[in-house]
Amino acid sequence: MTADGSSLPHRVRRVLAIRPFRRLWGVTFLCSTADWLALLGVADLVANAAGSYTAKNFAFSGVVFSNLLPGLLFAPVGGLLADRFDRRAVMVVGDVLRCCLLLSIVVVDVPWWPFAGSFLASSVAMLWIPAKDAAVPNLLRRPDQVETANQLGLVMTYGITVVAAGGLYALTGVGPSLRLPDDLLGANGSVKLALALAAVFYLGSAFTVARRIPELSERVVARRAADGEPGGGFTAMVRDVGRFVRTTPLVRGLIIGAVGAFAAGGAVVGSAQSYAKSVLAGQAGFGLLFAAVFVGLSVGIVSAPKLAARVSHERFFGLAIVLAGFSLVLVALSPHLFVSLVAVVLVGASAGATFLTGVTIIGSQVADDVRGRVNAIYQALLKVVLGGALALVPLLIGLTRQRTFTVFGHDVVVDGTRPVLLGAAVLACGAGVLAYRQMNGRRAGRMFAVARTAVRRRPVRATGFVVTVEGSPSADTAAHAADLADWLQRSGTGTVVLAADPGWGDPRLQTLLSGASVTTARARVLAAAAVRADIVEREVRPALESGAIVVIERLIDSPLEQDGTGLDLEELAGVAEWTVGRLRPDFTILLDHGADEPSPTADAWDRRIRRLLRDLSTTARCVVVETADHDAGRAQIRAAMATALARIATPEAAEEPGPVDRDRRTGTHPDF
Repeated sequence: MTADGSSLPHRVRRVLAIRPFRRLWGVTFLCSTADWLALLGVADLVANAAGSYTAKNFAFSGVVFSNLLPGLLFAPVGGLLADRFDRRAVMVVGDVLRCCLLLSIVVVDVPWWPFAGSFLASSVAMLWIPAKDAAVPNLLRRPDQVETANQLGLVMTYGITVVAAGGLYALTGVGPSLRLPDDLLGANGSVKLALALAAVFYLGSAFTVARRIPELSERVVARRAADGEPGGGFTAMVRDVGRFVRTTPLVRGLIIGAVGAFAAGGAVVGSAQSYAKSVLAGQAGFGLLFAAVFVGLSVGIVSAPKLAARVSHERFFGLAIVLAGFSLVLVALSPHLFVSLVAVVLVGASAGATFLTGVTIIGSQVADDVRGRVNAIYQALLKVVLGGALALVPLLIGLTRQRTFTVFGHDVVVDGTRPVLLGAAVLACGAGVLAYRQMNGRRAGRMFAVARTAVRRRPVRATGFVVTVEGSPSADTAAHAADLADWLQRSGTGTVVLAADPGWGDPRLQTLLSGASVTTARARVLAAAAVRADIVEREVRPALESGAIVVIERLIDSPLEQDGTGLDLEELAGVAEWTVGRLRPDFTILLDHGADEPSPTADAWDRRIRRLLRDLSTTARCVVVETADHDAGRAQIRAAMATALARIATPEAAEEPGPVDRDRRTGTHPDF
């Protein structure tokens, strides 16, 4: 069970009920299966072409390295393409190019071309992946579905398709078993058949993306058309994402943690074979350790949402990295294979939870216009740091002379793997703590206390449904909030609670202001925030725990309105977030009557608030009401609300978006 009380199968069904995502999941199957087939086939071709036994053994690792290297060279370019151009077009072109490259490996009979073709295909993949990953959140109905979607993607990429590719590759090589003539398919005929099949899969992916998933590009096109912004040049986009990383603690902490986590993972993989010998387990032990890592990865991917429901994703990300570090200490000090296997499972589980939480944070909390580049940085770090660790670890291990000690009657071999793993553990723990502090700031809290919360306490998220009515200073949010609450109550949707905005006429606020003689703008904002926090804790949260629908007037922009003129907008937004704790809207109604053509004479403060509201509202499903006519706006709100509630109640029956909701699948208006 997760924070919203739903089980994993239920969440999976709800996500797969979304037709565009389901089709993209099918595309992931085609491309990932083709990737694994290409890896196996190219490695086989290289091994067959090699002359010596040593060269044959190097074939597979050489092909793997040629697939990792493009992460350093081309992942940043892929992020730029994903944020500048139509993501669907980027994916289609990438699939067609990969199809052509694999077919060229089949046709061109040159010994070095399989290496070169594989490298180029992997380079194109690094242009394709950021576009796909950045588009996934735009296909979902709710922000909390990002985590489940990422789970499905990882299971498909590293589980289902691995088995499918292995089975298909085995089927293409049954010729000798069936005693078919050797010249039936020519030299390396079965391998080339597997590569040709992979090329067909890429072509099928291109067709599906181009003809069956137009939603991949709808939001990007709509946004740029609305903003009138071409996106700037590539140099400007590089500077923009660099500035974004430097000035955003969330992303900065994510990158710091990722470096530590991936380096620790590379140390485990790079030292596994030598480590198996140090615990006197030999090749059999190496196989068990290898399997333990993947068992742990599966456990971490499955269990991460349950634990992350009890603490924020930002906190859980750092905790998972620190847990990986402590688990590595156990691996480094382990005297017996059994202890090592348990510790390696913990390392794998922590790594799986870390990776899933990282991509979930990017998908749910990073703005769409930079999400492709941040995704590319994250993916590049995975490949570059992991590849660098794999290359460096054997060298470090060779610097330490092997010694044998007796511990409790058992011989323990201490070689270079032990200090390398301890060093990786220290690196992981340090990176985890830094990431935790960066991503949570002053709200970090003590890590051990937060860890106990993740293990023991109930989920903190409510089970009800939150609707917030936001608006620019001139918008009549009170009338629309009251009208919506009344309509929901009369519609028989269950218990409905209206939480009104504590405006300056609110008796509680007036008592607080007069009793404390509060007169300055900053103090008045904090007083209004105190009243709002009291409303949230005493009225809103209990209603949500009982499963009610809560309509909240000005959840986000109340502190901006309470005489905040002249104060820093980012500080006021921070006050708004701190006031409501972890409460997030499930559906947002944004009243922006001047959204199309802001008057040049409009108040500057009004325009700044409207821009901030547009940015903040991208975190939830949102409908923008641009008309000042109350009746027309009311009809638009009711239609959008009915569609949202219908999807939540019966997702299977609501695969196709309605006319009001067609461009708002992700909880964001296309104008954003």
